[in-house]
Amino acid sequence: METALTLVTLLAIVVAVSAVAGRFRMSAPLVLIVVGIAGSYAPFVPDFELTPEIVLVGLLPPLLYAAAIRTSLIDFRANKRPIMLLSVGLVLFTTAGIGLLVWWLLGVPLAAAFALGAVVAPPDAVAATAIARRVGLPRRVVTILEGESLVNDATAIVTLRTSIAAIGGTVSVWQIGAGFVVSAAGGVAIGLTVAFVVGRIRRLIEDEVTDVAVSLLTPWVAYLPAEEIHVRGLDSQPSGVLAVVVAGVILGHKSPIIQSGASRLFERTNWATISYVLENAVFLLIGLQIRTIVNDLDESTLSATRITVACVAVLAAVIVLRFVWVFPATYLPRLVPRIAAAEPRPEARTIFMVAWTGMRGVVTLAAVFLLPPDVPEREVLVLIAFVVTVGTLMIQGLTIPTLVRLLHVPGPDRHEDHLQEATVYQAVTDAGMAYLDREVQGTVGDDVMHRLRERAADRTNAVWERLGGLETPSAQYSRLRAAMLHEERQELLRIRDVGGVDQSILQQVMNALDVEESILDRLSEGETTADRETDLRPPVDPDAACEHLRIACDYPRPLTPTGCEECLRDGTQWVHLRLCMTCGHVGCCDSSSGKHASRHFEETGHPVMRSFEPGEAWRWCFVDELTG
Repeated sequence: METALTLVTLLAIVVAVSAVAGRFRMSAPLVLIVVGIAGSYAPFVPDFELTPEIVLVGLLPPLLYAAAIRTSLIDFRANKRPIMLLSVGLVLFTTAGIGLLVWWLLGVPLAAAFALGAVVAPPDAVAATAIARRVGLPRRVVTILEGESLVNDATAIVTLRTSIAAIGGTVSVWQIGAGFVVSAAGGVAIGLTVAFVVGRIRRLIEDEVTDVAVSLLTPWVAYLPAEEIHVRGLDSQPSGVLAVVVAGVILGHKSPIIQSGASRLFERTNWATISYVLENAVFLLIGLQIRTIVNDLDESTLSATRITVACVAVLAAVIVLRFVWVFPATYLPRLVPRIAAAEPRPEARTIFMVAWTGMRGVVTLAAVFLLPPDVPEREVLVLIAFVVTVGTLMIQGLTIPTLVRLLHVPGPDRHEDHLQEATVYQAVTDAGMAYLDREVQGTVGDDVMHRLRERAADRTNAVWERLGGLETPSAQYSRLRAAMLHEERQELLRIRDVGGVDQSILQQVMNALDVEESILDRLSEGETTADRETDLRPPVDPDAACEHLRIACDYPRPLTPTGCEECLRDGTQWVHLRLCMTCGHVGCCDSSSGKHASRHFEETGHPVMRSFEPGEAWRWCFVDELTG
């Protein structure tokens, strides 16, 4: 009963603190650490021992898997060079630098110093990307940080185990190299095997609950076998961390093939809940360790001044070493002409943010407890790991939003996202329309065909509408339909309370209302582009532009600059204005009742039109269905 009460209390604190932090736009991990530190000194709070087994077996696999299934395999491949430079090169560089520093400051054995270097080397898989997304760092930066945090734990743990082996004896260079190969190759092989087997099994599962149950087991199915395999003579094993990451990325990439839509939604909701609880609980537990760590310092023979200097020096070195590595690793490869031509040169302010976003987390604090009990000054090494974890979270985590604002780091543009989303929707909708024309036309009634076409067109038009205007027709529909659903649900509850109708029937109706509410097109209101400082344009890709877009570059004089020509004539309302690049005709988009821009193309054949909304400079080719 005491254990159950403790767990419930911890969960309640995590949820309450996270909710309050979110309400006041504060970083939940940082607030939870502060609450944990304060709680560790409260007399009524019991000691919580964050053992390596709890973190490395109980917490790390599900957290890594939840992040991995959300990671794009395409983006990972596109950024594999910077990801590997950070997740492997930087971890080894930091391990060596911190190891030499600790050896010089504390006089501990070099192997033990390198072990601490491996402990503090990997940035946290949760804190960095959570803060990066919240403050709106560029999408490529977030992708690189996500990829780094998925792989660097494996590098650090392998390095740590090698250092621990060296503490107890001699380890040759050959053994170190072979151990890394076994760890990486074995982890990847096990991850690929698990992804293949689990994928085949999930293809056969039709029940969503069973499918998600298999998903919940997968992280440990990948992690545990890898951790149990040992290669004789090398004292190494496949990386369980890498096995989980590989399995998660592959299964996430294959999910549209091996899962139904309902199963994917169900899985996403479950993993989001698990990640929310575990991620936040981890930071609370980190704070609760401080009293135990400080009390253990009584066993150290070092002076308080020397310990303090070592803690501050290692914290500063961890931050500085990342800068020392990141800038050369970014710009030196671009001296190679092939790389320079293939990748744009990133801005220094963006690289600065990559270097600054290096917060440590639970893996650092858990891994330090893997050090053998007989390591000299072990309690001091544990304190240093804690100081690095909390210090980077506080110093870097609290300052990232301010630095983003001061440096004017460009984040994702929601209007550019809408434009890309609309282009993709247009392509997939056209594929569905082509299927109707090819396979369905003539086999069903005109009313059914009309409903099918209208539903597909409405979904696409709703995305185009986000580029301008205040409350568009789709937004009005969503708002009013949500109000209708509220009234329908109230009537359903009245019928339920009166009785007389079977509960299973009522639940079916309730589920139908809930599903419709969840799939309503949620459109943000007030996202007008009129106040943009720079005109909205699609991504620059000259090779993807068609001949019509290349030719139609001159801005013609609008025939009716005050609005849609036909709407002004007929007294109707337009939604979004388009300008014909051939004759200057101003028409309205397909979300308007008249659809005069499309009708103008059908009547004249003029292929390209341009947005005629303030703050927008994108064009559209009706013939090739491309933006430019």
